[in-house]
Amino acid sequence: MAVEGAVLDELRAAIGKYVVLPSEEALTAVTLWVAATHIQTALQHAPRLAVVSPTKGCGKSRVLDVLHETVHQPMMTVNTSPAVIFRIIGKNPPTMLVDEADTIFGPKASGDSEILRGLLNAGHQRNRPAWRISGPEHKPTPFPTFAMAAIAGIGDLPDTVMDRAVVLRMQKRKPGERITPFRSRYSVPELNALRDRLTAWLGPLRGQAARMVPHMPVEDRAADTWEPLVIIADLAGGQWPAQARAACLAMTRHEAAQDEQSSLKTRLLRDIHRIFAQADNPEALATQDLVAALLQDAEAPWAEHGTKGLNAYHLSNLLRDFNISPANYRFDKGRQAKAYMRNRFLDAWARNCPDLVEAAPEPEHGAAPARMPQGRPPAAPAGTLPVGPPGGPAGPTRAL
Repeated sequence: MAVEGAVLDELRAAIGKYVVLPSEEALTAVTLWVAATHIQTALQHAPRLAVVSPTKGCGKSRVLDVLHETVHQPMMTVNTSPAVIFRIIGKNPPTMLVDEADTIFGPKASGDSEILRGLLNAGHQRNRPAWRISGPEHKPTPFPTFAMAAIAGIGDLPDTVMDRAVVLRMQKRKPGERITPFRSRYSVPELNALRDRLTAWLGPLRGQAARMVPHMPVEDRAADTWEPLVIIADLAGGQWPAQARAACLAMTRHEAAQDEQSSLKTRLLRDIHRIFAQADNPEALATQDLVAALLQDAEAPWAEHGTKGLNAYHLSNLLRDFNISPANYRFDKGRQAKAYMRNRFLDAWARNCPDLVEAAPEPEHGAAPARMPQGRPPAAPAGTLPVGPPGGPAGPTRAL
């Protein structure tokens, strides 16, 4: 087993040379995930690898570059249609590498995004085909969906995909963190050699892998997702079985904490939407007024947040991931205070609470376009916050 473990050791070192991953456990997980793609045909579950980050420039695409040279039969795509994927997956499926997933699953995504999400969900488990009408005779035809997939994007993927994934939460490198530049001339041959050694080692072991029922430190879907990685570790022996189970525990617990925090932040967005609506959707709400309104809801968790209840500091921290922050704002009668602009919440509401976003009403046939109300325009806010939606033109915004 020492030889097999050495292959994983070298793969782990090579991956760590080209990308800075969030933790040692994450590096272990990626190494085992890559190796597991080489025994896909023996597995009952095909774990997704979710490579997500809060902003661009965190190394997501570089992770996919490394995976492309080491996984079994890579299929790199940015905007492939579900119909193409249905026809590519077969008895010996490729490993799908999907970049820029935020453009696929974002609020402006096409109808194909739901089809792709369903495919990714179904393909996590063997024998979950997608049925389509196909051929000149229009016969109902089952298309295989089972295939391992790595999906990279800014922000979290849909919950149902994240729930079936080993999650890498990438961050920008610190000033002292160094990596080796990825150069095709030198890097690809090195990584391809490791890929070929993985194939030579694991190919004859597919039958053994299919019979293995490893002890798992987690249960339910998390166990299904991590079992292929633990199987690889048990085949390798040495320190790998213990490292794999430690990584499984650490990363699933981290995601459980993230889920709890995410639910709290979604609740906060909804409560703030309600507070703005109750105030007739003003352009801005003073921070102290917004905090006071949140604390008044007896059924909300805000009175128990922290040691003494939610305060302005807590509110700012919870909203930071949505790129929402307060700024100085001049209210009526010259009063100036820290405040939250309503239009800074529009994107977060659309992405995280789409049911709160009302469609713009269609004008009646022959009706004249609605005119903007006359009167004095609102005072421009002090500080750096824009008057229009982020990334859009300045001007009045429609109410949600």
